[in-house]
Amino acid sequence: MLHARRQAALRPDRLHHLRRNERLLRRRTHCPLRWPGARSCPGGCPAVDSAGTRSGQLRVEDRADRKGRPDSAGARAVTAAPDFTGKAYEWLCAALGLGGGRTPFPWQENLLIRLSKGEIDCALDIPTGLGKTSVMGIWLVARACGGNLPRRLVYVVDRRAVVDQATDVALELRRLVDGESGLKKALGLRDDQSLPISTLRGQYVDNREWLEDPAAPAIIVGTVDMVGSRLLFDGYGVSRKMRPYHAGLLGADTLVVLDEAHLVPPFEQLLRAVETELSLRPREERCKQCVPRFRLLALSATGRTRGARVIGLTERDFEHEVVRKRLNAKKSLCIKLLDAGANLEDALAEQAWALTGGGKTAVRVIVYSDSREVARRAKEAVERLAKGDKQGGAPAVEVDTELFVGGRRVFERERAKERLKELGFIAGNDVARAQPALLFATSAGEVGVDLDADHMVCDLVTWERMVQRLGRVNRRGDGDASVVVIVEPKPEPSPREREALEKRDRAEIDDTERQRVEEYEKKIRAWESRRKPLDRLPRNGGGAFDASPGALLDLKERAATDKALQVILDDATTPEPLRPALTRPLVDAWAMTSLEKHPGRPAVQPWLRGWIVDDPQTAVVWRTHLPVREGGAASRKAEIEAFFEAAPPHTSEMLETETFRVVEWVAARAKSVCHEQAEQHTAAEPRRLREEDVVAFVLAPDGGLRESLTLGALKPPDDKAAGKKQRDRLSTLLAGATLVVDARLGGVKDGLLDEKHGGSPPTADGDAWLGEGAVGFRVRSIQASEAISRDPSWRERFRFPAEVSAEGEVARWLVVEKWRHDAATEEDRSTAANPQLLDEHQSWTEERARRLATVLALDGELADALALAARLHDEGKRAPLWQRAFNARAGGVYAKTEGPINYRLLDGYRHELGSLLSVENDERVRTLSEEHRDLVLHLIAAHHGFARPVIGTSGCEHAPPSVLEEKAAEIALRFARLQARWGPWGLAWWEALLRAADQQASRDNDARSVSGGGS
Repeated sequence: MLHARRQAALRPDRLHHLRRNERLLRRRTHCPLRWPGARSCPGGCPAVDSAGTRSGQLRVEDRADRKGRPDSAGARAVTAAPDFTGKAYEWLCAALGLGGGRTPFPWQENLLIRLSKGEIDCALDIPTGLGKTSVMGIWLVARACGGNLPRRLVYVVDRRAVVDQATDVALELRRLVDGESGLKKALGLRDDQSLPISTLRGQYVDNREWLEDPAAPAIIVGTVDMVGSRLLFDGYGVSRKMRPYHAGLLGADTLVVLDEAHLVPPFEQLLRAVETELSLRPREERCKQCVPRFRLLALSATGRTRGARVIGLTERDFEHEVVRKRLNAKKSLCIKLLDAGANLEDALAEQAWALTGGGKTAVRVIVYSDSREVARRAKEAVERLAKGDKQGGAPAVEVDTELFVGGRRVFERERAKERLKELGFIAGNDVARAQPALLFATSAGEVGVDLDADHMVCDLVTWERMVQRLGRVNRRGDGDASVVVIVEPKPEPSPREREALEKRDRAEIDDTERQRVEEYEKKIRAWESRRKPLDRLPRNGGGAFDASPGALLDLKERAATDKALQVILDDATTPEPLRPALTRPLVDAWAMTSLEKHPGRPAVQPWLRGWIVDDPQTAVVWRTHLPVREGGAASRKAEIEAFFEAAPPHTSEMLETETFRVVEWVAARAKSVCHEQAEQHTAAEPRRLREEDVVAFVLAPDGGLRESLTLGALKPPDDKAAGKKQRDRLSTLLAGATLVVDARLGGVKDGLLDEKHGGSPPTADGDAWLGEGAVGFRVRSIQASEAISRDPSWRERFRFPAEVSAEGEVARWLVVEKWRHDAATEEDRSTAANPQLLDEHQSWTEERARRLATVLALDGELADALALAARLHDEGKRAPLWQRAFNARAGGVYAKTEGPINYRLLDGYRHELGSLLSVENDERVRTLSEEHRDLVLHLIAAHHGFARPVIGTSGCEHAPPSVLEEKAAEIALRFARLQARWGPWGLAWWEALLRAADQQASRDNDARSVSGGGS
C-alpha cells in the first residue's frame, strides 16, 4: 500500500533532519516571509527582498504518469521546506491554534507561500481530518504578510449544521486579531476595530459587520444558498434595496473558499464562471484593473475541478508525525447484510448497542442513516434496549443519546453544540465518560462538522458520502475504530414495475411501462454500485476492510491509473447534475433589483444546485409581536410589509426544513390550539388564540407578503377531499417562503419542529437573544398614553398601531427600534438621536469616501468622482417637503432628524432623485468627462438601492411630471450604460463604496450622540 510505503520511508534520521530545519527556521527574525514580488504590509512589515535566496523556497512539480496525466493527488515531489521566519511563523501557528511545540502541516506552509505571492489558481485536495478549515487562518496571515489577496474571505459550506467547524475557526481568528496588536496593524485594522465576521450561529450569525468597511479584511461563513443567492442579486431574506450592496461586496475583492466542492459541482462551476468568464467582468481593461477580482479556492477536489492546479499532500506531509498518525488511523470496516423484511432502524440500533458492550462500555458511537425518521426510530430503539428486560434478565443501564438532524432553529444550535461537547463528540474535546454515548445523525452530520466518535454504524449511501462519514470516526488516530455498514436487501420491484418487467419480456411494453422499467433498473444499478468501492479496500489482519484515510487516499490514487477502478468509484458517486449556463444577459436581469417583477429573471436555485429533484424548503419563524390590529380596520398589505422590512426575519430565528413537514406541522398545531381554546380557562390567563385570529404571515424571499393566515384557515377540515385541497394549497403557498407564526402557536422543542409541544418558544423580538443588537432590531408594545423611554443605543424605526379604539384613536403601538449601527432602510440613516446638518453629514461622507479610495488605491480621477458623489448624494434632502416630513428643526437644513416621520406628507418622495436633479447642472459635475459624470450621477441616484434601473417619481416637486418621467428614463439608460462598462458586480461594487461611506458617516454621528456630544 502506498501510505504504508510512505510510513516506512520515514526513517529516524530523516525525521531528525526535518525537526532540525524547523528549529533553525524559527530562529530567523529578519522578516515575516520570504517570497518574490510581495507587496508591503499595511502595518509596516519589512519589505521582502524579492532578489533574496530562493534555495529554501518550496518547489512544486507536477509528476505525471506514463500517459501524461498529472498525479491524482495533485502537486507532488516537494523537496525543500519553505523559508519561514519570525512573526509569520508565530502568526501561522497562532492562527492554526498550535502550541506545545506542535508544527503546521507542510501543505499549510505551502499554501501560505502561494497565497502570500497572490497565487490562487489552485484547488486543494486534502483528506478529511487534516485541517482544511485552516485555510481561513492561512489567508489571514498571508494578507498580514503583504499577500495581494482579496480583502473578504467567504467560507461556504453545503448546508447549515448544528456544529459547523468554520464558525469556530472564524471566532478564534477574531479573538487572535483582537489580542495581537502587530497582526491587527498588519491587516490594516484600527486599534478599536475587530476583525469583521459573519457566522452561521452564535452572536455573529448573519450580521452585517462585513458590509461596513469594504476596505477592511472580513470573514463570512455561509451556506451555498445564502452566499449564492446574494452573489446573484437575489439574496434570500435580503430586501431588494440591499441586494446590490451584498452582491457588490461578494462579487468583487472576495475569495470564496468552497468546502467539499465535489458535493456541489453546479455551484463550483457557477463560481468558476464568475471568476473567469470575461463577459461578466468590466468591458475595458482599465476598468478591470480598478475593480478588485473575485477569486475561488475549491477544497476537496475529486477530479471534477478543471482549469486549476490541484494541491494535495506532499512527501513532506507524509513525514509529519500528526499527518502520518491520522492517515493511518485504524478503522476496521465490516459489512452486514440486512435480512429481507427486517427494519433498518432496528438493525442500526442492535449493531450500535453491541459496540457499547450492551451499554457497559463508555464509548462514543455515531449512527448514520439516510432518513430522519430512521434516525429517530433507531434512537428510540436504543433507548428501549437501555431500559433492560426484566423477564430476560437484562438490567437497565444508563446511556446518553442525541439526535443530529437538519431542520433545527439557529438559536438552539449553541445549546446543541454544548450538548455534543458534553458527550465528547467534538473532535479534540477529550471528555472522561462513565457511560456510553450514541449520536444518531443524518446527512446534517456528514459535512463541515468536526465530529469524532470511537465507533460507527451506518447504512450504505453514495461513495462521496461514505468518505465523509468515515472521516467522523477515530478522527485523530488515537483509537481503534469498528465501522459496521448495513446493506439493505436488493430492491424488489413494485407491483407496477413487476408488471412492466413481465410485459417487456413479452415485447408488449408501452412508453409509460418502459419508463418504469428504466427507473427500476436504475435503482438496481445504484444498489449494486454502492458496495463495490468498499470491496476494493485492502483487508487488515482481522479480515475486515481497512477504511483509514490512507487506504481511501490509496484507492483514489490507484483509480488515476486504473480505468476499471475509476469506473467503480464514478458509478458509486452521485452523478453530477445538469446545470444551466451562467450568461451575461441573465446576470444583467438579476441585477435589475429595483424592478419588482421581471419576466427574464428566473429563480437562481438551478444555478446553485443544478436541475435536481429536491423537496422545496420553508423557513419558520416564531414572533411574540405581529402586525395584527385589535379594533379598527384590518392590517393593510403595505403596513405588514413595512413592519417586516423594519423587523425582518433574521437567520438566527429561522428553522429551515422541507415544506411538506411544515404543512403537516402547522395543520397539527392549528388543530391542537383550536381544541385548547375551546376548553374552559380563567380570566387571569393570557387570551388564547381564536379561529378568526391572524396567526401567520407568508413572506416571499424578497420580503413581500404572499398571504395572511388565520388560525381557522390553518385548521384541517374534517372532509378528506377538502383536507387534501388545503394541503396542496399550503404546499404551493409555502414553497420557498418564510412562515412567520404567532409564538403562541408553539410547536418547537430543542429547536426542532414538534407538533405535540405547546409552549411558546423564546423569540428574537420578545426575549434576550444571542446578545444585545445581534439581530439589529427589537419590538416593544407600548400604550399610547405611556411615555417612550429613550435608550441611546436604539433608534425608532417604525410604528404599527396595534390597538385602535372605537373612536379611531390608537391605544397601543408596536414600536420597532433598530440597533444604533444597523441601517437597512433610508429612514435608518435619516433619523438619529443627535440631529445633524446636511452640510456636515455630506462633508463627513466625503471624508469617508476619500479614505476608502486611498486604502483601495483608486485612480485619482475615479477617487475624485467617488468623493464628489459622496459630497452631493443627499442634496435632495434640501427640499422643504423632506424637511417637513422628517420633522427637521427650524433654522437649518438637516440630513439627520429626530423624527418622527410623516410618511403621508412625504408622499413617496425619493430624495436620491431630488439629489440627482439638483446636482446634474452643478459646475463640478458638468466639467467631468462623460464617463465620470455618468458614474457620479448614478451613484447618487442608487445610494439607497433604487435606480437599478427604475426609481419612483412620486412626491418630487423639482420638475413637472413629464420632465420627471424623462429623467427617470435617463436614469435607467445610464444604469444600462454603466453596467455594460463596469460589469454587473463592478457597478454594484462602486455603489457599495458610496453606501458604505454614507453609513460610516452616519455611525460617526451616532457615536457622537452616544458619547454625549452634539451640535
